[in-house]
Amino acid sequence: MFEFKPFSRKQLEVICNADAFINILEGSVRSGKTIASIIAWIDFVQSSPHRVFLMTGSTSDTLYRNVIEDIERILGKKRARYVKSAKGGARLNLKFRNPAYPDESKQKFIYKICYCVGAHDERAEGRIRGMTVAGWYADEVTLYPESVVKQAINRMSLVGARAIWTTNPDSPYHPIKKEFIDKAAEKEYKNWHFVLNDNLSLDEDYKKNIRNAYVGLWYKRMILGLWVLAEGAVYDMWDEKENTFTDDDLVPGFKSLARRYISVDFGTKNATVFLDCWDDGDTIWIMDEYYYSGKEKGRQKENSEYADDLETFAGDEHPLYVIIDPSAASFKTTLRNRGFRLKDADNEVLEGIRMTSTMLAKRKIKVHLTRCTNFQKEINGYVWDEKAALRGIEQPLKNDDHCMDAIRYFVKTIIKPRRLVG
Repeated sequence: MFEFKPFSRKQLEVICNADAFINILEGSVRSGKTIASIIAWIDFVQSSPHRVFLMTGSTSDTLYRNVIEDIERILGKKRARYVKSAKGGARLNLKFRNPAYPDESKQKFIYKICYCVGAHDERAEGRIRGMTVAGWYADEVTLYPESVVKQAINRMSLVGARAIWTTNPDSPYHPIKKEFIDKAAEKEYKNWHFVLNDNLSLDEDYKKNIRNAYVGLWYKRMILGLWVLAEGAVYDMWDEKENTFTDDDLVPGFKSLARRYISVDFGTKNATVFLDCWDDGDTIWIMDEYYYSGKEKGRQKENSEYADDLETFAGDEHPLYVIIDPSAASFKTTLRNRGFRLKDADNEVLEGIRMTSTMLAKRKIKVHLTRCTNFQKEINGYVWDEKAALRGIEQPLKNDDHCMDAIRYFVKTIIKPRRLVG
């Protein structure tokens, strides 16, 4: 049985009044947007005279985890059945009692279909093209390409069609902000801005912990709910004294207390970097770095030469894992043949940067002062791409970022999110 907590006034406003063509719930993380949007969506689908609807998430897995799982708990799996592999694509089948048959002995049902699509890349546009739907639920809509948003809106051609979107803040130049939120009144859309206090189910300790998980740009967006621009240094919380160490700072027997990983950013035309990362369960200690730029040296190395270098870098004891970008397929094969255990890096850029930012701000990433000079040079010059930001696209400037990619791979792949909260 799904247990409801008391709804806040903001949530009740959404549940009772999300009746525009496009209804947008935006703001802080954990602020109660999703559950309010789900209740409003169920009510709309049930009352709609139409049968076919669309639901999207960044991926089909995140859509299930963030939204569909709660719908199953609210309605029960007899009335909400998710079919991942179905003709026509993944779908959520919903069953509602027909109000025209109140007599239990003559009970009949109304059946609705919600097609479920992952929408994080341009291919999703082709998957929804040609649909005719009565409504569209979009989880984290700012993560979708603009073409997908436009195509999904075009699909809502049935009378009384309605869209319900949720999102956390992004760039103030993002198309969702400029074309839908800023113009909501003009276009007769509805928009609700949520903050942590709009979720009455959160206690003060939890709110304190969730605030601790974000710093800088991410705190402004995810906690304060502000649409602010990413500009300047990506890691402006970096402190040369607080985030570096020397051998004298290590406790005796340190290496026996920590797990060793080597994080690799492999370049065929660009530089190749190895970072020697030791994790003691609290802090990441980057003991050493390898940096080779074929462009600077005038000669690019072969896979076997880089593998030789990695063996020399690792020394007598191989790391627990070598973490490497999944796209480095041929180099991965070479390393496996040398006996290294590999783990594909999680290459989600913005979330990886956010997690790394928090670890740096908490002084949980320490870099060797004299052996990791390229790392320190890169982090001081690692900045947001201002021209891309003005187009609503957020990405670091791709210039001397190889150590930055390697540390992001490590943090996003190995560090559990709960370590960011304390």
